[in-house]
Amino acid sequence: MHLARFNPVRFAHLPTPLEPLPRLTEALAGSPGGGPMVWIKRDDATGLAGGGNKTRKLEYLLGDALANDATVLVTQGAVQSNHVRQTAAAAARFGLGCEVILEHRTGSEAHDYNRSGNVLLDELLGARIRTVPGGTDMNQALAEVAAEVAERGERPYVIPGGGSNIIGALGYAECALELVNQANELGLEVDRIVTATGSAGTHAGLVAGLAVMGADIPVLGIGVRAPKDVQEANVFRLAQDTADLLGHRDRVTRDMVVANTDYVGEGYGLIDQAVIDALTLAARTDGILLDPVYSGKAMKGLIDLARKGEFDGETVVFLHTGGAQGLFGYQTELEGRMG
Repeated sequence: MHLARFNPVRFAHLPTPLEPLPRLTEALAGSPGGGPMVWIKRDDATGLAGGGNKTRKLEYLLGDALANDATVLVTQGAVQSNHVRQTAAAAARFGLGCEVILEHRTGSEAHDYNRSGNVLLDELLGARIRTVPGGTDMNQALAEVAAEVAERGERPYVIPGGGSNIIGALGYAECALELVNQANELGLEVDRIVTATGSAGTHAGLVAGLAVMGADIPVLGIGVRAPKDVQEANVFRLAQDTADLLGHRDRVTRDMVVANTDYVGEGYGLIDQAVIDALTLAARTDGILLDPVYSGKAMKGLIDLARKGEFDGETVVFLHTGGAQGLFGYQTELEGRMG
């Protein structure tokens, strides 16, 4: 894959580590088949304002924004959006304005959820924030803000939620290449990649990158919001479009896109005891900090499926999408519920 022709700007700390999780592996070894050998791809360590998976996408999105002489980045997300935090940081790094729309998607009125965690960091990074009720048409809201920016003489560059369009997904096509190269250097045969799947860009980029390379590694996305049929359709469409941009649309087939949405719980951004247990287990085995919305739910799914024998005998790479900054927005819910 010749990704340099898409002119990304480089600010992520890459390559991110690919490391074993020996104590989590031991904790999951109780299934009849012995459980999986678990490794972790540390995309929480990409560096930008605490890191996270959106940083890879933003390298390509900022490259495009700068090529189009943008002066203001415009984006959206839920109140505790990791994507918004990283976009605000990228804007600050390149001297751009940043307009963000935060959707009250969970309905939480808790002070820590609405003022701490990522929200505090958004403000620190200089983003101009406006909030809208849950259920708002966010594409329309983005268009309206972009029009306002243009009316005052600035040049807006609109980034969709999660940075999940074809340009952003290139960041995870590149990650697929990076991961395969690391595995080859380590002599590691990877049987499965497990990650959170939400706005679809990370999942789709991985599928596209692996398909274009011809690397036969299945990706399992653990859903955090949409039903299975909707999520898989979104990922498949974006994966095909990303592969098309790379010149090989036909290499992405429908069977490559698999999402398990059994671990969404009560809804996006809403946590349950199983999520808290997953956060706690990851922290107390290998010192890994997950977030409650994405990586925590993905780990909840990985743990439950492993205990049911789904990954017996496999080497599984958990792609950590970051977001531990959001833990502070859930302090009220976490206190007293960690065993």
